[in-house]
Amino acid sequence: MPGVRKLGRPTDHRKAMLRAMVTFLMENGKIETTVTRAKEVRSMAEKMITIAKADDLHSQRQVYSYITKETVAKKVIDEIAPKYKERNGGYTRIIKKGPRRGDAAEMAIIELI
Repeated sequence: MPGVRKLGRPTDHRKAMLRAMVTFLMENGKIETTVTRAKEVRSMAEKMITIAKADDLHSQRQVYSYITKETVAKKVIDEIAPKYKERNGGYTRIIKKGPRRGDAAEMAIIELI
């Protein structure tokens, strides 16, 4: 269930941060972040891909309303979702990198499979 972790942020800031991270992940294919953020991004990114797989007007509007860049939303609908048409979930991979220098936060790379 998306939205379980609060990530030390107010609700509006957390939602905006997750939307931006999901958009960046879909745009570039992978991002580097902390493990807890990566787990939240994974749940929302997989939800967006699953919605886009439906390929109807309602699902397209849902994807456009969540992803912040129109070109990236179009890419999700036209390129990414059809690639995972035969797959039932598990569209992303989280690879742990180790602690971050400075605050020792556990870092991870999240990428589309």
